[in-house]
Amino acid sequence: MSALSEKEARERAEWLRREIREHQYRYYVLDAPTIPDSEYDKLYRELEDIERRFPSLVTPDSPTQRVGGEVSPAFRSVPHRTPVLSLSNAFSEGEVAAFVRRVADLAGEKRSLTFVVEPKIDGLSIVLRYESGFLSLGLTRGDGLTGEDVTRNVRTVASVPLRLRELPGGVVPEFLEVRGEVYLAKDDFARLNEEREAEGLPTFANPRNAAAGSLRQLDPRVTAKRPLRALFYEVREIAMPGNSQTGLFPDPGELSGSPAATEIGSLELLKTLGFPVPTYTTATSVDDLVASIARWSELRRTLPYDTDGIVIKLDDRELARRLGSTGHSPRASLAYKFPPEQVETRVLDIILQVGRTGVLTPTAILEPVRVAGSTVSRATLHNEDIIREKDVRIGDAVILQKAGDVIPEVVSVIKEKRTGEEREFHWPDKCPACGSEVVRFPGEVAYRCTGMSCPAQLREKLIHFASRDAMDIRGLGPAVVDALVEAGLVKDAGDIYALTVEDIRALPRQGEKSTDKLISAIHESRERPLARLIFALGIRHVGQAASYSLADHFGSLDAFLAATPEELTKVPDIGPLTADSIVRSRNQPSMTELIAKLKRYGVKAAVSESRPAVGAKGPLEGQTVVITGSVPGMTRQEAEEKVRELGGTVSSSVSRKTSFVVVGDNPGSKLDKARELGIRIIPAHEFAQAVKQGRGF
Repeated sequence: MSALSEKEARERAEWLRREIREHQYRYYVLDAPTIPDSEYDKLYRELEDIERRFPSLVTPDSPTQRVGGEVSPAFRSVPHRTPVLSLSNAFSEGEVAAFVRRVADLAGEKRSLTFVVEPKIDGLSIVLRYESGFLSLGLTRGDGLTGEDVTRNVRTVASVPLRLRELPGGVVPEFLEVRGEVYLAKDDFARLNEEREAEGLPTFANPRNAAAGSLRQLDPRVTAKRPLRALFYEVREIAMPGNSQTGLFPDPGELSGSPAATEIGSLELLKTLGFPVPTYTTATSVDDLVASIARWSELRRTLPYDTDGIVIKLDDRELARRLGSTGHSPRASLAYKFPPEQVETRVLDIILQVGRTGVLTPTAILEPVRVAGSTVSRATLHNEDIIREKDVRIGDAVILQKAGDVIPEVVSVIKEKRTGEEREFHWPDKCPACGSEVVRFPGEVAYRCTGMSCPAQLREKLIHFASRDAMDIRGLGPAVVDALVEAGLVKDAGDIYALTVEDIRALPRQGEKSTDKLISAIHESRERPLARLIFALGIRHVGQAASYSLADHFGSLDAFLAATPEELTKVPDIGPLTADSIVRSRNQPSMTELIAKLKRYGVKAAVSESRPAVGAKGPLEGQTVVITGSVPGMTRQEAEEKVRELGGTVSSSVSRKTSFVVVGDNPGSKLDKARELGIRIIPAHEFAQAVKQGRGF
């Protein structure tokens, strides 16, 4: 090495880069390495040594430049050139057959249709742009219109090409935009959790969460330490040298003769350019697709990554472009979701958890079992009626699944395995957290703690008060709240504003910097507008949309607190039930004391703030939504408010103007009507997860 001149070093470095890129291509794309890892490592180290000795020879596309050193203070938002659409879901073979019929009808031609079938990778969607063959930008999907710039982090993913391979003839696209999925392989996920557990760190719930969290790290060096991989499945836009027009789906343009005129051609083009692509099959009929569903439901267990379904895409991209989209999903593509994986386990105990509003929620403690990619040891039983309806007893063998591969739920009891030693769960008369009386109000399924100083309620109320949509006190998360409650420093949310630097520094794991940030955040929250404070008070039935309506109408905290029930019901979004809840809450001594403290400690709450996307632009803008059945973690009113906050309109009846129907437990006739009209159906758990994250469909 010492004898190399700069010219010799440049030539050697260029050769090493070509060799390393070729071996990466064979490893990640072809899955056919030609040298052992030790030989690859030797080439890589030699290149590192040359670039260390001759820094001027380092190039942006060098394999050594994957690990960035800068820490981003935040991710900037970047508009997508064209919307990044999601797919409509199907849950039955009948819905797949209906999809094929719709495509054939829309095509309006007597022609054979070919579909490409590939696994639906359970990762984080990513969009990459290349200019003159080099990676220039990496974006998350975001809301489909705007994504987060995660370029520095994407560069650390070894299977993402920093430089495109040449096509036959030695050319590369002048411009290329592709879409893919970043994921963690099952084995890598297991090892990552083992390492975190050994280090005393919290483990990840599932590979998708781990991948998403890894890619969105502010420090790329953290991302680089995670074994992320990527697969790519869509050429969104391409321009070849000498052709300024990008003529690819979804842009209008002539596709004839393009290397990506078909889905199969697109996948092969991606592979040639150096992108790893998923395994795919083809189908030419409904029978073929039904057979594909059966085949992939078995093949999914052999894949190195998690998948919750298959994607069916019309092969002819020009025809797909002409068929267009519904505004949220292309008409020529469909996602078929596999039925939830079911496993057997045993109920070891049933415990009660007390929520912010005093609701007692029964939770089954289970023998740990692995299902849909993660180990599950507990599942909510929702309420007493569900326990009685399913006849769940302590000691029962039960069937467990994850609704949508996300939320653990007990499906049924295996009663033939009962031994007689199982015990029925009896609802207590007293709250397990504070000993206060437990009541069930007429017309409700939930039991509630009546204690005004219940520590379990206090914890949840404080977390809600400090949450982003309420007073937005950064740094006051569950762990700090637990420590404050345990230390007896807070009896209600008003006590937050009496905290001193010394109080917080005395808490476990609170350093000088984190303490200063929390004190600053508490101080800043004194200036939050009235709508946020009303929401932060946690009054039952008063969600975010109702809080803004109340703030707009009354203009001050005192006017809101003094309003009569009749005055309250004149406010948009406020009905008699909500008005009654407001009056009951403000008349409680604990609420009176809280308000007095907030005023005493300088919480102003008189400044107006514009309503966040209620009935305005948002991911559900222009969409009409019908909700039937229960939505996990939300009342009906809260679910409807979420729709309005995201720009949508709520309807009580299903018609051809309905965009989609949210279907929860115990749905009514609206589900039948939706199926009859071919309206898109969204499971309630998917809806709840999406709207909480501010996403549409």
